[in-house]
Amino acid sequence: MENEELLQEEESSVLTLTDENGQDIDFEYLDCIDYEGKEYLVLMPAEDESNEIVILEVQPVDEENENYIAVESEETLDAVYAIFKEKFKDILTFED
Repeated sequence: MENEELLQEEESSVLTLTDENGQDIDFEYLDCIDYEGKEYLVLMPAEDESNEIVILEVQPVDEENENYIAVESEETLDAVYAIFKEKFKDILTFED
């Protein structure tokens, strides 16, 4: 997937998330997708040249905070990725 076109289309947002080892990692926010009553963030590591995306489940903690959980289900990952690809098919080029 190439992200140059997306960056030209929209202002890029960078999220800094802390992994389980306490390290901060910057991600480019691509989209938030609703699927089966849950929200999923579609992100791309900011420092990674591979252009791979990361899909995380949004888990609300309270009104101001939320956690981002790795998605274990291949079916869910595939479904959210398919929605993302369909939504951005005219903007991005995807390599499967």
